[in-house]
Order: sequence, then structure tokens, then C-alpha cells
Amino acid sequence: MTYATVVKTDPGAAGQALEATYKKIAYRLVPFLVFLFVLAWVDRVNVGFAKLQMLTDLHFSEAVYGLGAGVFFIGYFLFEVPSNLLLEKIGARKTLARITILWGLASMAMVFVTTPLSFYVIRFLLGVFEAGFFPGVVLYLTYWFPAARRARINGLFMTSFAIAGVVGGPIAGYIMSAMGGVAGFANWQWLFLLEGVPSILAGFAVLLYLPEKPINAKWLSEAEKRAVTQALVAENQDATKHSSFGAALANSRVWLCAVIYFCVVSGNATIAFWLPSIIKELGVVGNLQIGLLSAIPFIAGTIAMILNGIHSDKTGERRMHCALATLLASVGLALAALSLGHAVLAIMAMTLAAIGILASFPVFWSIPAAFLSGTAAAGGIALINSIGNLAGFAAPYIIGSLKTSTGSLTSGLYFVAALELCSTILVVLFIKKVR
Repeated sequence: MTYATVVKTDPGAAGQALEATYKKIAYRLVPFLVFLFVLAWVDRVNVGFAKLQMLTDLHFSEAVYGLGAGVFFIGYFLFEVPSNLLLEKIGARKTLARITILWGLASMAMVFVTTPLSFYVIRFLLGVFEAGFFPGVVLYLTYWFPAARRARINGLFMTSFAIAGVVGGPIAGYIMSAMGGVAGFANWQWLFLLEGVPSILAGFAVLLYLPEKPINAKWLSEAEKRAVTQALVAENQDATKHSSFGAALANSRVWLCAVIYFCVVSGNATIAFWLPSIIKELGVVGNLQIGLLSAIPFIAGTIAMILNGIHSDKTGERRMHCALATLLASVGLALAALSLGHAVLAIMAMTLAAIGILASFPVFWSIPAAFLSGTAAAGGIALINSIGNLAGFAAPYIIGSLKTSTGSLTSGLYFVAALELCSTILVVLFIKKVR
């Protein structure tokens, strides 16, 4: 029995038929988008594993590493909004394919780093090329799913953060352990080379696999296409939503969300770029062992992310689901600072921090989508993400500088814990209760 027949003969079954359609869409799109972002995240943060040997080989200081890791986000910041506005005009397939291919090439170019300047330049270009991918996918999902379903869908997509940590750590550890000296390349050079190639191939796969919008999906029936499209059209006609980029820029809630996201991302960047170093300083020997242990916080964070998104959609509540998660992140980072030197306690604390940080992401991104649509959503989401991701520059750089001057990561972890606490306070005080 077709979708249209079900709706005509049993109107009460229409909701069930639409639910089945959304499940079909999620099954088709989300795993592929997760795979793409796993590649993006691995190519972004594998420098944290390369650092274990690269700094010694190239005679870089911790401050040089911190600046190089963070300068990625300067390029990301400058090109984020233009990339997402371009996506709105030319479509998701071309935009996401271009981004994926170029970041793969930039990642492979890290093989040629010899000086701090070349390190900074290539990391900057990696940020330029990846700019627009994450907000582009967040925007792309608004073309398929209404607001009431986005926390769980965002949560499923954002498991890519955690999955990348789960699979990226062991893979990077294995490459670093096994490939040193092969064909005259250092182990960290092989890491960048081998992890860049899949991204280039995936970029071409985007053009073949990804449909622009429901109307272009050959695997949906005509009735299913109409049902999904009509639901989104009705939602976007809401007079309370802003639809132009100028309106988004003038909206104080967009800037508030950007500040909140800055605080949240500071914790994510800390775990991504410094967790391997923290584990090594705890006395763990061997790159593979470090990679395996670094997966633990991300496994826990994956579970928390999915559960928090599902519960938020089920209850319709966003504000406290986000605030409590960032509060947990703050507590975890502070406990990590207190427990450095005690391996088990420190890893447990970082796991707690990862649970809070990752659980906050899918719920947070449901907040701006509730008051933005059209071009405002394209530009507003990109603006929030680009400003927020400046924390990816600030946090690694400040932590690296503090470690260089003090010899310890303690003060840097306290600093990031304070930023996570700020995000909690801002959400509780200034985000309206939206259901």
C-alpha cells in the first residue's frame, strides 16, 4: 500500500506514514553525513597525535603547536559565512563536495611542514577549505526535517564528533606506531598522508550519492516528497522566524548563541587537541595505547549525545538539556585539572567532561533553528558556528602558552572549565523557554 493510499483511506495513519518517511530519510542521509564529518574531524585533529613525535622532529615548542592547532579556526572563521551563503545559492552537493576534496588535499600537504610558518600556513588553509561544512550540514538537515525532530537528528549527525574520537585515536596510534621510517617518511607524515586520501575520494562520492532536497530524492515516492516538503513550507511561514541574513545579523539572539557556542567549543577543542598529550603525561607509553585510551571519553560522549537529543525531542525542552550538559562539562574539566598525575582519576574526569560537552551540541543547535529560516538560517547558523569555533583557536593557544610558561596543563584546564560554566549561566539566564 502506497503512502498516498494510506493517507486517503485512513487519515489517522498519516502520522505513522510520515514517521516512516522520516526514518527512511534519516537512514539514507545521516550515516553518509556522519562518515563525511568523521573524515573532517580526523583531518582536523590528527595533529594532536602527530604532535607526539612531530614537535621533537621539527623542534617546535608547545606554544608553536598551540598556535598552529588553533590557527585553523581563523581560516574557518573568515570563510564560514560566505561558504554557507554560497550553499544556499548553488546547493549542498557542489558545496560539500568542494569542501571535502579541498580539506583532504590540505591535510595531505601537512607532510611538507618543516618550519613554524609552513605549519601555520597549511593549518590556516585547512580551516579555509573546511569552512562551511558543519553549518552546511546543519542547514542541509533543515531542508529535510522539521524543528520538532532536529535535536535527535542533529544528535545522530553529531555522533560523528564522538565516532571520530573513537576510531580516530586507535587508527592514528597504529599509524604512528607502525609507519615510522617507511619510504623515508616519519610516522606523523604518514598519518597526514593516509588520513587525507579518503576525504578526497569521499568528495567525489558526495556528487553521486547526496540529493539536494526531498524533491530530488529518487528513493522517495511523490506522495512522500509532497508530505515532507509541505511540512517544512508550513513551518517556515511562521511569522516569528527571521528569513533574511540582515535580520539574522540584527537579532541579538544570534549573537548570544555565538557567545554560548564559543564557550562550549572551547571544551571540545581542549579534548580534541590535548587529550593525547594529557594521557601521555599520565605515564602511558606507546602511541597505540594512547590512541586506545583516548577513545574512552568519546565512546561515553557518543551515548550521552544520542540520549540527550532523544530526550530533548521527547519532552520538547531545550534550555535545561543544554545548560546541565555544559555544567557537567565544567565540573569534569575542573576535576581533570585537580587529578593530573593520577591516571585513572584524570581519564574518568575527562570522560565526564566529554559527556557534558558532546551532549550539549545537538540540543544547542535546535535553539537557533527555532527562530531562523531561509537565508537567515544559512547565514545565522554559519555566523554562530564561525564565531563559536574561534574558541578552537583561543583554547589550544592559551593552553599551549600556559603550559610553556608553567610547565603544567592545570591552569589551562581551569580556564576552559570556567568558559563551560559561563555557557551554563548564559543559557539559564538569557535563553527563553522554547518548546
